[in-house]
Amino acid sequence: MQHYSNLNLKLLIAMKKKNLIIICIDGGRLDRVLKSNVFKHLAAKSVFFPQNITYAPYTNSAIHALISGSYGRRNGCFSYWHSIKFKNFEFKTLTEYLHDVGYYTYADIHSDLILPDSGFDEFEIFDESLVDLKQRHSNLFEKMKARNEDDQNFFLYLHYAGIHTGIMNSVLNVYNNYNKEYFENRKLNEKRYDDLFRTAEEYIEMIEKKITDFNLWKDSIVLITSDHGISVGEKFGERAYGAFCYDYTIKTFAYYISSDFEPKEIQEQVRHIDFMPTILDQLNIELDENFKPLDGVSLIPLINGKSFDEKIAYTETGNPLKSNAPPKKPNTKSVRTSKWKLIYNEYNNTKELYNLEKDPIETNNLINSGLEIEEFLWNEFLKIQNSI
Repeated sequence: MQHYSNLNLKLLIAMKKKNLIIICIDGGRLDRVLKSNVFKHLAAKSVFFPQNITYAPYTNSAIHALISGSYGRRNGCFSYWHSIKFKNFEFKTLTEYLHDVGYYTYADIHSDLILPDSGFDEFEIFDESLVDLKQRHSNLFEKMKARNEDDQNFFLYLHYAGIHTGIMNSVLNVYNNYNKEYFENRKLNEKRYDDLFRTAEEYIEMIEKKITDFNLWKDSIVLITSDHGISVGEKFGERAYGAFCYDYTIKTFAYYISSDFEPKEIQEQVRHIDFMPTILDQLNIELDENFKPLDGVSLIPLINGKSFDEKIAYTETGNPLKSNAPPKKPNTKSVRTSKWKLIYNEYNNTKELYNLEKDPIETNNLINSGLEIEEFLWNEFLKIQNSI
């Protein structure tokens, strides 16, 4: 009988699985994606989720939630200030699960605050003001190709920061959340964003070509998503993101691509936290009972057309109000179905209720109008607040 070391056994297990490629288009807006021919081409090979709700409308807490399958209010990363307080001994990340079964794990990001480094073989930080991400990430696919040809599975996390960099330089560093000049120039804001979005489209075209050229579609799961959207001046008091819980920043997209599934569009609401358990489910990796349970659920039944109860989506953020920096604790929170949203502004104890079907841009606040959905959503909100 042939004997294997623990490492070799892990490698043999991993060889039977698919690679994983996650690409985050930082600041990608859903409305632009829906109109883009480049992303429509991507949708033709994807399980496409146009109602994917982020936990946080800013990067670090959103990606910590994505990679851990849990809300920041439980995993410890619930503000810009709390990446280092992620409870890695209580919440096992997707990276760690894959590393434990022999995957080579690689992250390329513009800040070490974006996601936990636990479980990564290589954790690289690039200077977003200097880097050519198309070239840099093209080179990384060469590296992954070599791993794949050596029969070792890989997990590659890539963060496209081009939109973020442009918004940081031309909006965040120029205006504040109450600068009338910004909000009175909607057309300029739209053009600025659209110019940045075109660079993201060029990046996606490069990614598609590399995966095709290296024959990685069949052997890989590819998840392309956004951490959050970006304001172009819709609501006074938020010149970019992170202040409010309106849909232009919290409703994002996800393209889930695998040869195991036929392309389709999923209309049901899903959440960032659902993709980690979905990937583990597809790879037949069992959850580790030594860690706390997830907030997310596997979407495999939904993808396969089986009965699936829509889950409440929870989002929270820290509105800086008149401050120059966001608060250390969330003060603006929301619960959402695919049809209704309740927002609680904790900082002034006000609520907002929106019918998302009839009022998708959230202008008609229906709070205290006697609707049963208000009580239902508030009770769901309290359940989440009381969960640990």
